[in-house]
Amino acid sequence: MGKLTVGALRVVLVALLAGSVFVQAVLVPLIAADLRGSDGDLASRGVRVVVIVLLGFVAAEVVMVCVWRLVTMMRRGTVFSHASFRYVDVVTGAFVAAALLVFALGAVLAPGEAVAPGVVLLVGGVGVAVLGVALIVLVLRMLLAQAVARDVEAHRMRAELDEVI
Repeated sequence: MGKLTVGALRVVLVALLAGSVFVQAVLVPLIAADLRGSDGDLASRGVRVVVIVLLGFVAAEVVMVCVWRLVTMMRRGTVFSHASFRYVDVVTGAFVAAALLVFALGAVLAPGEAVAPGVVLLVGGVGVAVLGVALIVLVLRMLLAQAVARDVEAHRMRAELDEVI
């Protein structure tokens, strides 16, 4: 990755993190106030919805921080090491947690007449999509494991060649 690509990615990550903190600090309390002010079934489930949304943003922030760390490791040339697995595993766990939160949101919204069944079905579809992203990250982790193994093997072979020469 070039410096321009890394810089652009970091700008995007900072913007996303700032936006996420803004949503948590400003918009989520406004949503909570709106849910409290509404009447009917949705008002009674407002606290659970707000907690699920907040935890979803935390999961997204965890992913962004781990991606930042992986990009830093890539720039230093240390991404093909066992230390990078920790961040990839955290990203996978965060996506699984986010999928579970989306499914929980669907379960909270499902009972009653406040939310249409089609919307609950769409929320379930989003949960499946987020779980799919977790599986993609898991496959990428396997590719990283192969790359690390090849890198270790290449270093071993270079060391043997240096001894011969």
